[in-house]
Amino acid sequence: MKKLKVLQSLTTNGVVAVIRADNPDDACRMSAACIEGGLTNIEVAFTTPGADEAIRRLAAEYGDRALIGAGTVLDPVTARIAILGGSEFVVSPSFDEETAKLCNLYAIPYMPGVLTLGEIKEALKLGVDVLKLFPGSAFGPDFVKAVKGPMPYISIMPTGGVDLNNMEQWLKAGCIAVGIGGNLTAPAKEGRYDEITRLAAQYVAKFKEIRG
Repeated sequence: MKKLKVLQSLTTNGVVAVIRADNPDDACRMSAACIEGGLTNIEVAFTTPGADEAIRRLAAEYGDRALIGAGTVLDPVTARIAILGGSEFVVSPSFDEETAKLCNLYAIPYMPGVLTLGEIKEALKLGVDVLKLFPGSAFGPDFVKAVKGPMPYISIMPTGGVDLNNMEQWLKAGCIAVGIGGNLTAPAKEGRYDEITRLAAQYVAKFKEIRG
């Protein structure tokens, strides 16, 4: 039941903030700024030193009003660390069979990066619910339309190259959600967390407008 609720939240509030920071404190500040702007799907990338600490802190403070997940998860060991720390979903840049099995064991949604129909097929066979198209900028919305021809039932979330200007194209091509990274969090480099909050609110409003 929990897995179903997580998937429903990811698709109902279909913007995921990809948080990459230099330390756990910055990751938490960036995440808090997104949540303040109404963007409540948070993916803390494991390229962040101490990402597991950030996930624990965020899950403890915001778990009742936000989904806290883990990104850039390359193996089942990292996935288990993230899940035990409170991560409610796991995202990878590529598909990994053992990570898929572990996430299924804990009833946690696993969203691996895929690029080909062969990768999509193998991921689906192992119970993957949402497929991450990464890097989205290398393909574009037309790729989603083409893939959903022979596989109309798949759920795709592009990350990389998605912004306010092209988000509508992605969603109307058939994507269920979008992942936003640097286009959202870049102001953190100048300490402008208020700007992240403003941008987060714009992304949320834009998604609602597109979905009607």
